[in-house]
Amino acid sequence: MKIRPHKFASVVHRLDLPAEVTFTRRIDAVDGQVLVVKALEEKRVYDKVELTTGRMAHVGKGDVLVGALGRRDALRGFVGRVPDKIAAGDTIHLLNLGGLLGEAVSENQDVGHSLRVEVIGMVTRDGKGVNIRDAAIAAPENGERVPPVIVVSGTCMNSGKTVAACEIIAGLTQRGYTCGGAKLTGVAAVRDPLNMQDHGAVTVLSFHDAGLPSTAAIDDLAPVAKQILRSVEREAGQELDVVVAEMGDGIIGRYGVDTILRDPEFKSWIRAHVLTANDLVAAWGGQRWLAEHDVGLDVIAGPATDNQVGVRYVRDVLGVNAANARTDPETFVNLVEEAAFTRSPA
Repeated sequence: MKIRPHKFASVVHRLDLPAEVTFTRRIDAVDGQVLVVKALEEKRVYDKVELTTGRMAHVGKGDVLVGALGRRDALRGFVGRVPDKIAAGDTIHLLNLGGLLGEAVSENQDVGHSLRVEVIGMVTRDGKGVNIRDAAIAAPENGERVPPVIVVSGTCMNSGKTVAACEIIAGLTQRGYTCGGAKLTGVAAVRDPLNMQDHGAVTVLSFHDAGLPSTAAIDDLAPVAKQILRSVEREAGQELDVVVAEMGDGIIGRYGVDTILRDPEFKSWIRAHVLTANDLVAAWGGQRWLAEHDVGLDVIAGPATDNQVGVRYVRDVLGVNAANARTDPETFVNLVEEAAFTRSPA
């Protein structure tokens, strides 16, 4: 059977699917499996999907979409899982802007309920079900160089991590560094990698490029993170001075950030670590958590540094450099550059 969907969500962007796809009504209910679904309703909040181009498009009732199954555990969004069994005609949900599909089990009042969709079928190619793993980057070869890494983590989602990462890339690029980017945890979408490219990164890889629709509830994400960092320079086709690696979600959460930060080999690659915090309690707790796990911290940014009250507390009480990436990017990048390239690595 064939169908011409109205919209292809960004979660399938690496697959290069044709405008008219073949599908079967038999469904493999596994992470990354690509499905065709039909929107059963129209929302006013959280009503958009990110297309493979990165453009946002409204989802109207009756729209036929292509997305992929996956898990989400968002504190400020939806919680959803892949059901054990899925049949054509079942109702599931659109779990994120990138087109992640699954069964919503918990919601956040700020975004309302997750948009309900009807399963039409599973996308096939050459008679086989399509999974986003089919287009994953090749495994790196032994001995591939890992450039110096600047890590940007946060205390929570929406704490300013992407703004900080992009300002670092933009500022260092202006100063003559050749920068790559990486998104190591989160839920599949292309807007953050595209944003990094817009700010000067010559190439950006994410967990999505490694074949994962989401990093939620993975026991140990460090091998995937290290695969990505070993592959960035190869994908760039040139030597990089630095890779700015953003960790989606928070250092405490369900997306595997802690498993990466605790990995000894990964820690050995870090030249500077930026933590974005929503408030001073988060900054205090984030510093303590990182210290308990022997993870270095060089700069605190985010809403906790929106004015001098926060900057002074972080600097004078916590003893950590602080600057706001949004309002004072020059100072912020100065601090990060000094930590990464002026001081001797630990």
